[in-house]
Amino acid sequence: MPDEKIAVIGSGAIACGVAAVATNTGDVTLLARSEESAERARGTVAKNIERMGDEAGSGEVTVTTEAGDLAGSTYFIEAVAEDAGVKAQVFEQVLPHVGDDAILATTTSSLAVGELAAASGIPERFAGLHVFNPVTKMALVELAFPDQASEETRERSAALCEALGKTAVLVPDLPGFVVNRLLFDYLFTAVAYMEETGLEPEAIDEAMKLGAGHPMGPMALLDFVGLDVSAAIGDQIGCTPPQTVRDLIAEGKLGRKSGEGFYTY
Repeated sequence: MPDEKIAVIGSGAIACGVAAVATNTGDVTLLARSEESAERARGTVAKNIERMGDEAGSGEVTVTTEAGDLAGSTYFIEAVAEDAGVKAQVFEQVLPHVGDDAILATTTSSLAVGELAAASGIPERFAGLHVFNPVTKMALVELAFPDQASEETRERSAALCEALGKTAVLVPDLPGFVVNRLLFDYLFTAVAYMEETGLEPEAIDEAMKLGAGHPMGPMALLDFVGLDVSAAIGDQIGCTPPQTVRDLIAEGKLGRKSGEGFYTY
């Protein structure tokens, strides 16, 4: 397998996490949408690398707003908003700089990889790499491919996961893959149980942490993921968010990122 030169498209938590971990493979280029996003991404990547300590690689991350700076990369990882239209626009923007031997991957957590691959125009060189937040700590990558993906694409993608220090699990291209398909049923059932019983979020979370050995209770986890993101994933995979989740979103209470959700931060 060739040594990959990685390009990351996006400036959010997942993109910055991938860029930091990818320093283990060498220098990385990250494409941000604006100068403001780029400046924010530089700070986030630096913090991620600092937190990784000895686990960080020796590569450097260059943040840019010019798509042309991605030219020469061999593995492109898209990590923008979970919206098929937005992702399609990104593919159109970067495709002129994707070499004939380069692979384009998406970090989607709920959209169909096959449909995104078709939108990319290079389905034979397309992969789904569902990484988990925080990327610097979570070991799993759910690896999914469109039917047209070449054997080389499959092999290089698996090898890249290993080079990033992750464990790749090959999953079917179904909504939510494995983790989200099972996880959000559980999370939303917990909220429905709270609605039914009147139990406080703290009680349910403590029970699941101590009784089931979970590192984080379901309400705290929904706040961590973001209630808006959780609802969007639920809608996408056919798992209806409970009314309490909808109500909190309507009030602007999105979880940790807004300072309030099921808990106040």
